[in-house]
Amino acid sequence: MIGFLMVIHALVCILLTTVILMQAGRGGGLTESFSSAESMFGAQTNEFMTRATTVLTCVFIVTCLSLAVLSAREGQSIMPTQTAAPVAPEVPKLPQSDDATKDLLEKIPAKAPANQRQQ
Repeated sequence: MIGFLMVIHALVCILLTTVILMQAGRGGGLTESFSSAESMFGAQTNEFMTRATTVLTCVFIVTCLSLAVLSAREGQSIMPTQTAAPVAPEVPKLPQSDDATKDLLEKIPAKAPANQRQQ
């Protein structure tokens, strides 16, 4: 379903861009390269382009919203959310130390907790 909507969305994007560029602007723009469009649609070219832009814009918005809703639903889990008990991280055990290491560890002064420090 999402793949089909993506194809439709891409086609609508291309058509919408083409129709917008074909419209006569104030400065002429790319209308000169699409001069055959006026002969194809006759005197009602401006009205046709306005309606085509409106319809394609509506389809574009619908496909955007549909893709957003479908992708949001696809990302949701069907399993109920359960809160697990927090797991404490494992503290690695220190290897057995020799007497020289024990002497060095005893010489290191122990730091007082932050709330017991003198200010």
